[in-house]
Amino acid sequence: MSLIDLSRWQFALTVVFHMTFPSITVGMSVFLSVIYAMYWHTQKPVYLQMFRFWRRIFAVGFALGVVAGAVITFQMGLNWGVFGAKTGPIIGPIIGMEVVTAFFVEAGFIGILLYGDGRVRHITMFASTVMVAIGTILSSTWILAANSWMQTPEGYAVKNGQYVPTNWAAAIFTPAFAWRFPHMLLAVLISGAIFIAGIAAYYLVKNRAHGVARRSLSIALGVVALLLPVQLLVGDGVAGNVDIPYQMSKLEAIEGNWQNGNTGWMIFDIPDQAAAKNIFSISIPWLGSAISKDPTGKTATPGLDNTPAADRPDMAATFWGFRAMFFSSLFMFATAFIGVVLRLRNRLWESKRFHKYVLWTTPMGIFAIIGGWVTSEAGRQPWVVFGLLRTSAAVSKLAPGTVLFSVIGFSLIYLILLGSYIAYIVHTVKIGPERDDPRVSPDLTPELIVNAEKSNTFAVAGEVSR
Repeated sequence: MSLIDLSRWQFALTVVFHMTFPSITVGMSVFLSVIYAMYWHTQKPVYLQMFRFWRRIFAVGFALGVVAGAVITFQMGLNWGVFGAKTGPIIGPIIGMEVVTAFFVEAGFIGILLYGDGRVRHITMFASTVMVAIGTILSSTWILAANSWMQTPEGYAVKNGQYVPTNWAAAIFTPAFAWRFPHMLLAVLISGAIFIAGIAAYYLVKNRAHGVARRSLSIALGVVALLLPVQLLVGDGVAGNVDIPYQMSKLEAIEGNWQNGNTGWMIFDIPDQAAAKNIFSISIPWLGSAISKDPTGKTATPGLDNTPAADRPDMAATFWGFRAMFFSSLFMFATAFIGVVLRLRNRLWESKRFHKYVLWTTPMGIFAIIGGWVTSEAGRQPWVVFGLLRTSAAVSKLAPGTVLFSVIGFSLIYLILLGSYIAYIVHTVKIGPERDDPRVSPDLTPELIVNAEKSNTFAVAGEVSR
């Protein structure tokens, strides 16, 4: 493999590993804010139990996400030094704002979120949880701003070989950012909700922790049912307002056709990039035209041979990245649709088959987000800043053997960390939320004792402890 291939693989591995955690923690931070507000308002112990349980899973994912995100910044300077030097006047301040406005907000309040329960007032605890959630959203905002400038650069001038800002508003709020930020925000909220729903469904399958499981599943499925239709519209807007006018080559690679004329939709494709043809493909007739909003079946999807060979993205990575996102979304859409039907029929808690299905969809939101990022980044190639700076010209001049060694090292470390995180989640889920029930906690606060006495829940606590 060449130097550029190794550098791209190293960066891709780091980004995929990092994105696994925001895919869970951003949505979960909002969920924690909601359920703590419900506990504060109702004083029902079950909401405090939910808060404590989901906080355990959030905390470790949050820590790993911060560490993995820091590695990305170092790689930009080490493996992509030319890119850093040329785009530093724009990318540097944007990433710096992510550190100032997001990281320090999170760092300033994460301690209270993790250790303030029972030690600070409710309003302080709630405000800290909300601030952590705001911090995670701000972090996503600035990262999307930097990446969107690379997709559709605006508000810059070229001076001494560098891209320097001439209009910060234009550089931050680029045409890509206007659509990609809400698309990504909705994605992490849906992904977090699907993750929560899957674990809640596990407890319903195992007939455990009904109070936590039912409320968690109900809230999570409600979020998915409300946001997924909006996400479909925003995703269509990304294609219509970003890909078509600015990056037509990306859309051509997504469709999987080399020549114009196919009115179907390619469901399976094995492309030969060098020969500019498909080795094997399966297309659903008429569907491509229908997706283009032409029910007559006469509108053909464009082929990648419209783009000069030197400017073509890798079709296989772009095509299958999009399919990973799309097919994962179909599973989540089915979850939301069936959940609404069962809720209307008052059978949401009775259908064990549905609970098992939801359990298997737990990682689908993560798969969809990773697939979306692969589509976005692979489809932008061969440009690191689209239309301005080629990826081949942005890589640092390093010894390929050194980069290969680091790729292997990073891969092993990430596998160990990811395996450890999955093992921690499995261990935490097996223990369950029973230990987080304030009615059986050894450090009952006077307020909870009064609430328990009013609702006559000590009998329930005795049953739980047995």
